Amino acid sequence: MKPTHIEHIGIAVNSIADALPFYEKVLGLKCYNIEEVADQKVKTAFFMIGQTKIELLESTDPEGPVGKFIEKRGEGIHHIAFAVDNLEERLREAEAAGIRLIDTAPRKGAEGLSIAFIHPKSTFGVLTELCEDKNSEHKK
Repeated sequence: MKPTHIEHIGIAVNSIADALPFYEKVLGLKCYNIEEVADQKVKTAFFMIGQTKIELLESTDPEGPVGKFIEKRGEGIHHIAFAVDNLEERLREAEAAGIRLIDTAPRKGAEGLSIAFIHPKSTFGVLTELCEDKNSEHKK
């Protein structure tokens, strides 16, 4: 599969507004993008740290995936996302290797990325996201 880098680490929070002061005032990071991804029932906030992003995830619906995650596990690390090239091909390879996929085809994620999730039962308990930025000038 050979990811190019960690694209982001997703952190589930009850409230982005409550979490922002820690990231901005304590860590000194700058939130550069807040957006809602309606079909995933989530609002996101992004920070850059080196080449990696931190993505805060606030549920917009208690029945959405992040809402259910927080209800079951509380706030905390939700997923790790790896940047890959040719996401569709990577998904076919993973499936052929017996990896359990949540998404068998890419879908639109925050910041215009194509994304797909691998089930944590195949990744030793870590929800794993694969991301492809087909429009990036910063691809490696």
